Amino acid sequence: IDLEKLWNDLLSRESQKVQRAFTRLDKESQQAVLQHLTCMSVEAGWHPEQRISAEAALKALALYK
Repeated sequence: IDLEKLWNDLLSRESQKVQRAFTRLDKESQQAVLQHLTCMSVEAGWHPEQRISAEAALKALALYK
């Protein structure tokens, strides 16, 4: 897996692209991604644009939670 492409897709703010990237991952990786996106959306220290992208990804992945 190309991690840079994976995260570019996950943080793209394009629901279909986010979902496609996510569904290619195994269950353990999916859980890790959801946890990291949640951290990005609520923890201090992330750039506002990163926070917005993480929130968009979580919204696109709401069915998988």
